[in-house]
Amino acid sequence: MDLSVQGLNLRKTVGPAETTRLARLAEDLGFRGWWASDHVVLPSPATADVPMNPQDPILDPLVHLSFVAAVTERLQLGTAIVILPQRNPLVLAKQVASLDHLSGGRFALGVGAGYLEPEMTAVGVPMAERGARTDEYLDAMHALWTQPSPSFDGKFAKFANVDAHPKPAGQRIVVGGHSPAAYRRAVSRGHGWFGVAGSADDLRRSLDGLRKAADQVERPERLGRLRVHLVQSPTPPTRAEAEVYRELGVDELVLFPTEGAGPAEITREMEEFSKLG
Repeated sequence: MDLSVQGLNLRKTVGPAETTRLARLAEDLGFRGWWASDHVVLPSPATADVPMNPQDPILDPLVHLSFVAAVTERLQLGTAIVILPQRNPLVLAKQVASLDHLSGGRFALGVGAGYLEPEMTAVGVPMAERGARTDEYLDAMHALWTQPSPSFDGKFAKFANVDAHPKPAGQRIVVGGHSPAAYRRAVSRGHGWFGVAGSADDLRRSLDGLRKAADQVERPERLGRLRVHLVQSPTPPTRAEAEVYRELGVDELVLFPTEGAGPAEITREMEEFSKLG
């Protein structure tokens, strides 16, 4: 089971010096990956379903990961997750291909449909369309990346007689979410699924949802086996909890540092977490 870290592009670790130090520490500790979170805007004042205070800083994940790519050599980089319906798929496809190219193929695009209505409204995306847009945008980006003469004719994305280079080499897609639609999306369009669990029982329910989705939608052979990436929240896992996750088939266990922790506390949590491998 691989170990990784998420969420260091927000709150108290957004500065270049701390980002550089912690990213290099992650490599030194043998972490596989570094995942960046995403919110374009947050409701203000905060509502009960918002994970952050609107005054908390959060860096754009692709910009942040470009910086991390430049100061590391081995860390796999990923978004967990980009709220896909809020992004123009062709612009995002170009950003992804650029980051994948400059990082030497170390980037995985993690996507989700989002859930904050005020954020969707602010960027002009109808909440009711977010799932359909997510599926269609994934298909449109795949067409641009893989077709010799790219074209796409959908409800939300249409293009023809265009091309874009460089192409990412076998771009990895990871799908986040815990709804039946998210599970189907992971099975039909993702190389992996990214989830959050408070306990092993939470993970079992998600794995059951993924199994049900596999009976409902076809999985293209090119995607291979679905990898499972998991964050335990709100507290980092103990060794006993990590062993249960390993037995349940988690491929990558991801540390999300304790809310409110500063760089020194996060350093200690990363060092303790690295012992679970």
